Amino acid sequence: MSDLTVKQSFSLTPSSLSEAMQFAEILAKSTIVPKEFLGNPGNILVAIQWGLELGLQPLQAMQNIAVINGRPALWGDAVIALVRGSPLCEYVYEEDDGHTATCRVKRRGENEQVRIYTMDDAKTAGLIGKAGPWTQHPKRMRQMRARAFALRDVFPDVLRGMPVAEELQDMPKERDNGQPLASVAKIAAPTELEAYPDEKLAENLPKWRKAIEDGKSSPEHLIATVSSKYTLTAEQIDSINQLKPLEGEAA
Repeated sequence: MSDLTVKQSFSLTPSSLSEAMQFAEILAKSTIVPKEFLGNPGNILVAIQWGLELGLQPLQAMQNIAVINGRPALWGDAVIALVRGSPLCEYVYEEDDGHTATCRVKRRGENEQVRIYTMDDAKTAGLIGKAGPWTQHPKRMRQMRARAFALRDVFPDVLRGMPVAEELQDMPKERDNGQPLASVAKIAAPTELEAYPDEKLAENLPKWRKAIEDGKSSPEHLIATVSSKYTLTAEQIDSINQLKPLEGEAA
């Protein structure tokens, strides 16, 4: 049986990299996760890490994070859920008159902000008549655009700068040798990263230790940041984890 921590809500919360990998392996074999993650523990691990940055539980992350043209993005329903769940948000109101979508938001301690998106805006952007959701669900797409403008402008810290998936879908696709790349894929497969140099690790460990002691970082955050650009060995990960102050030790 796994030694993962089981909370009263029955959610499994990994507390280390090895537990996270074990958790990803378990989910990859499940038949109730999105099909893009079946048999793909690496993608699950990446999705979970992105989700942790946003305060999403692992299964929520896999349902609500997409990669569009190589950029991680949040689906619009997750965006409004995160903002409304933040103590910084007083309210989010949305309305649509059939031509203009309006999103009114208020951040605590600041004035109300209003963003709109009209059919004229959609026409200027070349979206009118475009095959797909703009033809089938124009009201919904106007709503997503107004929501994206408002919430990204007023709550960039809550969203960690993540763009809105519905908005990215409408942007021109990147091309490779004249062929359009796939516009949307739930968590792209990780690419091979170069090994993290031991000398660079030795140089950074004292700086990282101070950052952790000052409460400005954590071993988990450092591992995730370095792992986004390099491949860490088990020994290097252990060295970073050892920077965590012992329980009862003054930070």
